[in-house]
Amino acid sequence: AIPPDMAIIGEIGLSGELRAVPQLPARLHEAGKLGFARVLVPKLRRKLADLPSGVKMVEARNIGEALAIAVPKE
Repeated sequence: AIPPDMAIIGEIGLSGELRAVPQLPARLHEAGKLGFARVLVPKLRRKLADLPSGVKMVEARNIGEALAIAVPKE
C-alpha cells in the first residue's frame, strides 16, 4: 500500500512514462496543506525554487520507478 503520508502527482503515458502536469508548484503547496510529507512527481527538467516547507519531493521517470518508491518491498 502507498504510505499515508505520500501523495502522487502526475500523468502516466501509454508506455509507462510519468509526465508532468500543469500547476505543479500549486499542487505541491496543497499537498503540504493537506499534511502530506512526501510527494512523488515525474522527473523534472529543472528544480523548483519554492518547495513548501515540510514536503519532500521524490522524482520518478516511469511507473516502475514510481512503484518501487511508493510501495517498497519488505
